[in-house]
Amino acid sequence: MADPIPPVPLAAGATYVPGTPIEALLAPRARVQDLPGFDDVYSDFADYIIRCTHRIWEEKNLGLIHTHYTDDCLVHMLGGRTVGAEEVVRNTAKTLAAFPDRSLFGDHVIWSGDGTRGFYSSHRITSLMTNAGESEFGPATGRRVRVTTIADCAVRENRIYEEWLARDNSFIVRQLGFDPVEVARAQAARPPQPEHEKWRLAEIARVSALAPTVPAGVPDADADPAAFARALFDTVWNGRQFGAVRALYAPNARAEAPGGRGLFGHGEISGWAIALLAAFPDAKLSVDHVCAVPCPSGGIDIAVRWCLAGTHLGGGLYGAPSGRQALILGMTHWDVRGGRIRREWTVFDEVAVLRQLVGGAA
Repeated sequence: MADPIPPVPLAAGATYVPGTPIEALLAPRARVQDLPGFDDVYSDFADYIIRCTHRIWEEKNLGLIHTHYTDDCLVHMLGGRTVGAEEVVRNTAKTLAAFPDRSLFGDHVIWSGDGTRGFYSSHRITSLMTNAGESEFGPATGRRVRVTTIADCAVRENRIYEEWLARDNSFIVRQLGFDPVEVARAQAARPPQPEHEKWRLAEIARVSALAPTVPAGVPDADADPAAFARALFDTVWNGRQFGAVRALYAPNARAEAPGGRGLFGHGEISGWAIALLAAFPDAKLSVDHVCAVPCPSGGIDIAVRWCLAGTHLGGGLYGAPSGRQALILGMTHWDVRGGRIRREWTVFDEVAVLRQLVGGAA
């Protein structure tokens, strides 16, 4: 699905998630957007994402997954992949068994598309939960954790047919009291998924083969959010022009990065990018999807899905150089006001990154 340029204006009465109380988000509302094939309970596409997530996770109606995912839905995660609604049901049940009181707070839904082409959403979620059962990270600890997740979904006629999921797993692991490297090593010892490993290697080859492009400037975010996103990543990340952060971010910008890192201002934001690229000095980054919605009070909210591929040749962030190639599946949300980024949320699975460095496969 092509990125919308410029973003589609929100219809009157349509759902805008940030700052809206959950009671208001879940209150029944009349349909305000053309949603062919969608259940009558949904008023618009952002409402579909918020409401079906609540029905499945908060109300524990796991069976609804069969009417909201296709039977062949691909779910891409850096640590593995699933195929079909039934696997989504099983994985949801496993998560709830490990964290039975999990509460999900919908922070934003940034989306694109329409009833004819289909829709695409990027849903940012904050979860609070207590580890009461064995999880993918180890035995139950009884500890309370908080985590940010971003789920990108391609949707048509009420069903998700492809999803990309990134969760800050290294932050979960540290809050549980485990060592991310040791968790990664234990996970890497398990047999790899052949289809996922095939995808991982193909993505590394695709991204590594990209020709470098450094734009002459960065377009206006409100007028062309997709061009803004691509130019920013090409300038700062692929072009290593870290000084451009001063022009692209507000002086008091705040960013959340994997591992529960909180960043403030130009120095810390550019320092995070430098640290990651120092670990993978030959890294290239591919922007694979951009969508955006206008903020009713002015400005634009942008969601970017991207992949980074590089060789672990530098120390620091992820330990002594391993010489292994690694892939990062990342998602970023920006709150852009006055043409500059005011808030950023970047999520990827550092445990799955470490698995590639200690075990050679995701």
